[in-house]
Amino acid sequence: MNDCLFFGRNQLPKLIENEPNIITKPIQFKFENEKENENEKQIKQISSSRYSTIFLFTNGKAIEYINRNDSNQNPEKIPIENIQKIAPGLQNKAILTIEGNVFAKGVKINPRNTKKFINISSLIKDPNDRIIQDIASGFSSIYLLTSNHNAYGIGGNFYGQLGFDSETLKETEKPILMMKNVSKIFSGNSSNHVFLLNSNQELFGCGYNQNGQLGLGVSRTEETKIQKLTKIQNIPKGKIIDIQCGGAYSIMLIENENENENPKRKLYSCGNAQLNGLGKYQNIYEFTEIKPHLFGNDNILDFSVGYNHTLILTTKRKLFGFGNNDFGQLGTGDIKHKLIPIQIELPKLRFNENISNYHVLCGGESKSFLYYSPFLSSFSNLEEDLIKLFRRKEFCDISFKTENGEIIKAHKLILQTIIGYDENQIEKLKEIISKKSIKESNQIFEMIYSNRIINPKLYSEIEIEFNLFGSIEETMKELFENENEKDFIIERKEKQYKFPKLILIMRSELYRGMFLSVTEDESNKVTDYSELSNESFQIFEYWIYSNQIKDGIEITQEIIDEIKIGIDYFQLNQTNPNLFDLLINKFNNQNQN
Repeated sequence: MNDCLFFGRNQLPKLIENEPNIITKPIQFKFENEKENENEKQIKQISSSRYSTIFLFTNGKAIEYINRNDSNQNPEKIPIENIQKIAPGLQNKAILTIEGNVFAKGVKINPRNTKKFINISSLIKDPNDRIIQDIASGFSSIYLLTSNHNAYGIGGNFYGQLGFDSETLKETEKPILMMKNVSKIFSGNSSNHVFLLNSNQELFGCGYNQNGQLGLGVSRTEETKIQKLTKIQNIPKGKIIDIQCGGAYSIMLIENENENENPKRKLYSCGNAQLNGLGKYQNIYEFTEIKPHLFGNDNILDFSVGYNHTLILTTKRKLFGFGNNDFGQLGTGDIKHKLIPIQIELPKLRFNENISNYHVLCGGESKSFLYYSPFLSSFSNLEEDLIKLFRRKEFCDISFKTENGEIIKAHKLILQTIIGYDENQIEKLKEIISKKSIKESNQIFEMIYSNRIINPKLYSEIEIEFNLFGSIEETMKELFENENEKDFIIERKEKQYKFPKLILIMRSELYRGMFLSVTEDESNKVTDYSELSNESFQIFEYWIYSNQIKDGIEITQEIIDEIKIGIDYFQLNQTNPNLFDLLINKFNNQNQN
């Protein structure tokens, strides 16, 4: 059972029993009184808005508590399976499944039946854009990021938060294309503004701006509605990790990659200080750093923004909060507002396991959670990249036909590596797919790519047929050792390195863009990149396949400096474990020994 702390307005009296209506200090609670199966008690994600709180469990199921002061309330089961992420807005709710479908309901989504979930991803006009990679919800809008890196919006547009003139498009019940070449989408369940980040780290925003929450500067504060996606200027230097939007403010997390030591994360805010708190005492109309001395030498691990309060978790096991505190949602033991961050006293938790597995959540305007979930990222880095590769249909080279004659595509090299190079294995898989629906077929391929049990019944069937007992690491190691399948050469100095194009596409945004733009005749051309030493390039080569540091190479400060440059150059997918962090740790261990 997960560690889980709650503080704020207790609208969950059946779950958090014998506690007052306003809880001003963090208390621990469990699902001891719930008649749910044990495997439904491992929390993957908690999501909360003004009207409800939802618990997503590791088995892909979720339950929802409607927020009210009723001790007889019972949770409602969300009628959707294989849930990957939930994004509630004030007037809507969006659910992303493992298969890449998005189900939603709400006033602006399905006004004829606001309680019924509909598949909004299937309403996207371009069928090639119907596999969704990420979702975000605003006050009355929902945003979708497709596997092709296109951003769509659906729902309310009164403030232009879909990027279109609100006079001609007040709302839409079908997703409309907002921008192409998008890497991340950012919004908030109480906000009427949104940010889109493209692959070049350029930030665009639109929507409600009466309080300067888009960070466009003083000159734009008179524009209440920004109805066209507008580039945000004067962005702090560094890599944008996350942006979260409150009702009248925004907070951005930046990772400074120019630090001499581990990358330093810093918080920047803009908007109305008096209503929400910005870690400052005055309104700010451009993204400005929240005073770093408030956190000491701590690095920012996680943060969350509600309607008008903010929580920050640091790597040294400290929790800070600021903003509105009418319901004790800052956990400081009182109901006084805090305009700058204040440390919150915590009960003993399992921090010794891994602090990075803890997450904070500001629920609407009155609730707060701190909870343990090592499952919030549903895949390891390799598994996640393989799943993303499967969803990128532009690189697929083998087709399968489902029972209804629908075509589903995959990558022959990946399939051969996992299920065997015997052509009969591919034919056997085609026969299985020919008897399955499109939904079951997608589940089969995602289980083959990740060796993760999404559908136990289907997994049993294909595991028997194809002996799916190897790990993803073993699959990648086989690709690393198989010289016959390497069809792209990177030449630097006097040495050549060969890679399968698919692996470079999977792991590096630089090469993904390259292979999308070149002609077939140029697609196996030799690339020259001479900035890295042979030792550094060997580290990159092994990392791309394994997420591990190659043995036998002594890590020097020169290698670390080169790797910092190389990560940016190759645009490597950097989640956990982090290549730079591992290099630093290995370097420190060498020096200690």
